[in-house]
Amino acid sequence: MSADHPQPPPPATLPERKTLDQRNAMSELERLRHSCAHVMATAILRLWPEAQFAAGPPVENGFYYDVDLGHRITPDDFPAIEAEMKREIKANHVFEKRVVSREQAVRDAQSGRLGGLGERPGNPSRYKLGNLAEIPEGEPISYYRNGDFLDLCAGPHVGRTGNLGAFKLTAVASAYYKGDEANPQLQRIYGTAFKTRTQLEEWLRMQEEARKRDHRKIGAEMRLFILDPDYTGPGMPLWLPKGTVLVEELEKLAKETEFAAGYVRVRTPHLAKEKMYVTSGHLPYYAESMFPPMQVAEEGEPGGADGASRGAVQGDRYYLKAMNCPHHHRIFAAEPRSYRDLPLRLAEYGCCYRYEQSGELFGLMRVRSLNMNDAHIYCTEDQFADEFRAVNDMYLKYFKVFGLEKYQMRFSTHGKEGLGRKYVGEPELWLKTEAMVRRVLQDSGINYVEVANEAAFYGPKIDVQVWSAIGREFTIATNQVDFAVPARFGLVYHDRDNTDKTPLCIHRAPLGTHERFIGFLIEHYAGNFPLWLAPDQVRVLPVTEAQLEYARGIVEELRAHQVRAELEYSNDKLQGRILRAEEARVHHILVVGQREQEAGAVAVRIHGHGHQGVRPRAEVVSEILAAIRERRA
Repeated sequence: MSADHPQPPPPATLPERKTLDQRNAMSELERLRHSCAHVMATAILRLWPEAQFAAGPPVENGFYYDVDLGHRITPDDFPAIEAEMKREIKANHVFEKRVVSREQAVRDAQSGRLGGLGERPGNPSRYKLGNLAEIPEGEPISYYRNGDFLDLCAGPHVGRTGNLGAFKLTAVASAYYKGDEANPQLQRIYGTAFKTRTQLEEWLRMQEEARKRDHRKIGAEMRLFILDPDYTGPGMPLWLPKGTVLVEELEKLAKETEFAAGYVRVRTPHLAKEKMYVTSGHLPYYAESMFPPMQVAEEGEPGGADGASRGAVQGDRYYLKAMNCPHHHRIFAAEPRSYRDLPLRLAEYGCCYRYEQSGELFGLMRVRSLNMNDAHIYCTEDQFADEFRAVNDMYLKYFKVFGLEKYQMRFSTHGKEGLGRKYVGEPELWLKTEAMVRRVLQDSGINYVEVANEAAFYGPKIDVQVWSAIGREFTIATNQVDFAVPARFGLVYHDRDNTDKTPLCIHRAPLGTHERFIGFLIEHYAGNFPLWLAPDQVRVLPVTEAQLEYARGIVEELRAHQVRAELEYSNDKLQGRILRAEEARVHHILVVGQREQEAGAVAVRIHGHGHQGVRPRAEVVSEILAAIRERRA
């Protein structure tokens, strides 16, 4: 987690170029969507012949094309574009592949033919020229043509435009060319496609439900958090009182779980000297994701009997903490360690800062300040399997707490071509460590998939994919193995054979960050949190002023047990007060009238489930306390 914060893929970044094998393995649905992107580009060119196209890949749930166009496309333009797309599909043009030389491709880009419906004098395909430059020497360069539209493309595609199923354009956004803010800003047109109309309509229905559950919308309704770009800055959430309840309940859950699992808690500062991140290897490779350094002039330490300064004023560069692991490594190194001290499990809800590009920020899902449920486990090689398995078991426990039934572990390994550049250049250690992780996953019977060339720079990792109540997939947490960085910090333990050895380090963050995990939970529960997590747990409503003292006694009893209970009494009608409590998503609404007071009872309403009947006060209080204590979903 510490090096690879699991936030969603940035929406304005060009996807990493696929290898030939990856393109050949493209699924039938991906081919259909990729082909649909070409048909969309054809339609846009028929409406606006001057349009310039950059990338147009299939993505999760659809496709997009980046276009440079003077006309500002809006959803109002979608019907016209879709009508042109239908004409191209009806024409049933063949997707024709042609392999060309690099020289020919450059000439066609300069003439404007690439990404166009023919030659466009004075309008060269400048983005295609940029794309050509990214194709390695020796790799085949190919075009695909459908009708008059010709594009630089490695494919694959469906056979003909008539093979496309049901499609719909869905959104338009801004995107920098190649995801770089220094490059021109393009318009990104999103769409989706399915084999059948029924599949498309079901997906659209789910998208509508997802819009209703948008964590930004519900967060505003429930007053959970705000984003204040003018004062705190973009991507820096401010947690309001009710949102802070969610933060603290998650942290309480993590602390209790980790204490039971033998973790010890530490705290580290929000910044450190440049030397810290040079030693860890994050600089210079991770510098673009870190806030710029601060130059700080510090006076030398006093020295000698006369208190004279030792040395002149010197400058140090400090960075805001982007990951907790280097700080934890220094804590490990703070005292001599023996094999008897291992495994050592250091845990912290550490606040980190990542300089995500402005176009990548998205509510709580992708932020610049983040609080990670982080821990680093230092262990021997013999202890590794048990420790790694225990971390995965912790994930499964959390899934049960939050009612998550569908999950998958995404096991990311290294790629040989990245050794020494993208990955630590230790090929034998990579293979050995990956085999260790694979063995634990297989022995545990955990649902996982293996993905090549997506590991952390210092070791293999597992990204935890979960699906919300409406079937949306999220990367929620991570579990990583580090066989490289502890050695850089000189971390050792004295082993039973009287030698010093470097420990393995497991980076893990089962609850990810407050920000992303709460964003996920808001959408998973649609704001209707279980009782233990609900910001507003209980609201007591006396029918008349005569029941006010009785109602106040119930509130005081609940609050004595740390239950978030409130009393609401006003001259408003009871139904109006009940409606307000329902709209605020108060979990338990307890109504007390004269009959309830005389019987020592309450009328119970549960949010989303309506009236539950009149029950003895003591019984209701006991049930509330048990549900909170047991964290019932």
